[in-house]
Amino acid sequence: MVKGAVVDERARGSHEGEASGMSPQLRLDALLDDLQQQVAQVRAARDRVHTLLDAVLAVGSDLDLEVVLQRIVESAVALVDAQYGALGVLGEEGTIKQFITVGIDDETIARIGPYPRGAGILGLLIRHPEPLRLANLADHPASVGFPSGHPPMTSFLGAPVRVRDQVFGNLYLTNKRSGTEFDTDDEAVLRTLAAAAGVAIDNARLYDEAHRRQRWLAASNELTRSLLSGAEPAAVLESFTATVREMADADLVTLAVPVGDSGELVLEAASGTQTERVRGLVLPATALAAKVYTSGETIVSEAVSADPRAEGGSASVVELGPAFFVPLGTREHVRGVLQVANLPGSALFTDAVIDMVTGFGNQAALALDVAEHRRDTERMVVLDDRDRIARDLHDLVIQRLFAGALSLQSALGRVSDRPQVSERVQRVVDDLDDTIKIIRSTVYALREHDQARRGSGLRAQLVAATERATESLGFAPALRMTGLLDTAVSAEQAEQLLAVLGEALSNAARHAHATTVDVGVEATDATLHLRVADNGLGIDPAVTRRSGLANLRRRAEEMGGTFDLSANQPSGTVVEWVVPLSPT
Repeated sequence: MVKGAVVDERARGSHEGEASGMSPQLRLDALLDDLQQQVAQVRAARDRVHTLLDAVLAVGSDLDLEVVLQRIVESAVALVDAQYGALGVLGEEGTIKQFITVGIDDETIARIGPYPRGAGILGLLIRHPEPLRLANLADHPASVGFPSGHPPMTSFLGAPVRVRDQVFGNLYLTNKRSGTEFDTDDEAVLRTLAAAAGVAIDNARLYDEAHRRQRWLAASNELTRSLLSGAEPAAVLESFTATVREMADADLVTLAVPVGDSGELVLEAASGTQTERVRGLVLPATALAAKVYTSGETIVSEAVSADPRAEGGSASVVELGPAFFVPLGTREHVRGVLQVANLPGSALFTDAVIDMVTGFGNQAALALDVAEHRRDTERMVVLDDRDRIARDLHDLVIQRLFAGALSLQSALGRVSDRPQVSERVQRVVDDLDDTIKIIRSTVYALREHDQARRGSGLRAQLVAATERATESLGFAPALRMTGLLDTAVSAEQAEQLLAVLGEALSNAARHAHATTVDVGVEATDATLHLRVADNGLGIDPAVTRRSGLANLRRRAEEMGGTFDLSANQPSGTVVEWVVPLSPT
């Protein structure tokens, strides 16, 4: 029975093979081909998994955030076989603040222009952070086209990158190299890579934050040590701005501090690009730093030189891009304003950098307060000591000298018959009177010296002088002050300087018809230098009588200095008045 059934089955198979028109050998070959295709697919899937694992290891093998972000884009392009790739890092307001690309050379990037901010398909993925696949970008209703010079792009695959449930940015892939569309496998692989990228980014950010915090603490300790050790505040502030620039990896950092009681700000310290052009610059009330000083709140700008909120300040002197301004101290007691800026085209500052600089600035303000209180205490000790010396001079020395002079005068009558002795005693009495006068003037100086120093300083008087000239000029002159003007310049020199400045500004208002006037005042170790430059009509050779200029020259020569009047370029006049500094 069994044998017969087998024979029947073979016969049936033979009849079926003949009926299908395919020999058993051909059917076996077809089955082997199918098996080989399945094996190839399995191998391809295995290779892709290995590639994905290698990519995950690659993006997680470094703790430098910029390196991690670049590797994420490179790995995404390799995994889905795309021609172009990009990672758009999102800012606080849902716009792209950093754009990292792969597949586009620098020449093409320069031809395209500024990076996208989040319009079109890129914005769609920002508003709806879910994976998106498109056969042709141009066919989607949200597409807004490409700028001039942009390479053509058709197929598209995008996926969000999340860090702790927050969307950090989006991956954008275009133009599959095989010419086909991105498929579901590509989407699955990209989603897996995006998840791994989120972990790698989080680790890099935590490492970066810890590293910055360590540098911040070290810098804070150094700042506090320098201030409390009695170092000059001006030198400490210069070191402070240099440290901030290094910590924030910025191109320019400036520190604006108030001048006297007027509320005006001057850029006291600067570090970085073109510091010689901004150091000492007096800021108008329309500058962003002045607004931060008034409000006590941080201001962030994507392009500070082009920011409509700002007018004047360092951004009007040096072309700057991304920047932020933080107050030093509390909102109720702002000691100054710190500006951290990059050149145009640079990446925006991250929230972590802004928070770090803000914290460091608050620590610096606290250290400045402590140092100021210590200097006040030391000053009080000196003043108390001066009062004691003044009392001793007045109550003991002068009284004894006066008593001695009276005794000698009473003895003159007894030696009137001896003219030479009488004359000698009279000279001694006169010398004692002169000595008493000198001591009294010294007592007065000891008591009044510091009171005079606490009055209106030269810096505040310079600011007031330029403000007074605003009405006659029709605009505010730009003022730059550098050096120890309040301490190194004597009262006489300050008086002459203010008179010369007033005359120079008056001449610019009456004769120059200028639209800008730049005033620079600098106190070096040896000289006091005033420079007033305008862009007006220049020196008229037909005018020979210049009494005002003769007065300026006379004031310089009487103090052993020089006066020079020259042409400005491309138009206008430059007045330079230089006198040697004398001890105060």
